[in-house]
Amino acid sequence: MRLWQPAAAALLWGLAAAVPAETIGSVDTAFKLIGPDHKIVVDVFDDPRVAGVSCYLSRAKTGGIKGAIGLAEDKADASVACRQVGELKFSAPLPLQEEVFTERASVFFKHVRVVRMVDVKRNALVYLVYSDRLVDGSPKNSVTAVPVPASLPVPVRR
Repeated sequence: MRLWQPAAAALLWGLAAAVPAETIGSVDTAFKLIGPDHKIVVDVFDDPRVAGVSCYLSRAKTGGIKGAIGLAEDKADASVACRQVGELKFSAPLPLQEEVFTERASVFFKHVRVVRMVDVKRNALVYLVYSDRLVDGSPKNSVTAVPVPASLPVPVRR
């Protein structure tokens, strides 16, 4: 077996395991004569470790020629709203902080990320969205929380 094959298999498995967000809709924010318009896109994804929680993510998508061919860098503006949409079930104890979603926001080194944090004292799940870059991330962010009933303590891995 060649040395690159295990690495390629691990990468493909990781990509297959990642559940992409589902686009709910979008609105145009600026007309572009050539290529798609600039827009705000609303996506939804389910928390991979907490059944019954879905997160709605709105973010800017750059259009034009660069946007059409995938070379545009999207703005760092994003917002997240996570809600209980069903019975809450935890697949395993949760780490106090964990990235639950990431998506590329430019061709090089920029991502939109959503991190789940556990507020043990208040028995709540807190979700933070932000954008990062290899060298210079953005302080723009948004936060939301999902309260968990007192009868169901959040299992935490310490």
